[in-house]
Amino acid sequence: MAGSDAFGSALVSQAQAGDERARATLLERLEPVLRAFFIKRIGVRPDVDDLIQNTLVRVHNGLVDLKDPERLKAFAMKAALFELQDLYRGRYSAKERLYDPFGPPESASPEETGGVRVDVERALSALSPRARRIIELREYGYRYEEIAQMIGSTEAAIKMQVKRAFAKMRNALVSLVAGGLTALLLLGGG
Repeated sequence: MAGSDAFGSALVSQAQAGDERARATLLERLEPVLRAFFIKRIGVRPDVDDLIQNTLVRVHNGLVDLKDPERLKAFAMKAALFELQDLYRGRYSAKERLYDPFGPPESASPEETGGVRVDVERALSALSPRARRIIELREYGYRYEEIAQMIGSTEAAIKMQVKRAFAKMRNALVSLVAGGLTALLLLGGG
């Protein structure tokens, strides 16, 4: 279907009434329209897929509030514009790296790290379940504000918990590495 027929008001109304197949069809039909919109504005970049996905989430979440089913495409394009504004504001900038900047790079081989393997899972186990959840959410790319809403806290409190969690993990990793080096020295010297 081409043009506005692809987003007919009957299909939109069905989606609003809870028809998952109609909703999926609408979102599938919006994807190429959104892709063209973003590529025209920012070119072919890895961000395009994220922008499309986030726009589709906005449309999905806001579909029940759409008063005029004939305006679905305009509604989607406004959501796309908001995502583009977020891109320009820095929302899509590289997320914080979840490693110690003074430690070995992620791709370091055992030879490059002096044969010491870092056990991140054991370092994570030093955290409380809440702190671990916050770190996991950050790793998944959620913003502090979003995590605060999910957890029922403030953005400032989440930032502080992340800072404390990294300090605790860093100390746990130092202890693990120090213990491993001590064991190597004892084995090598015995």
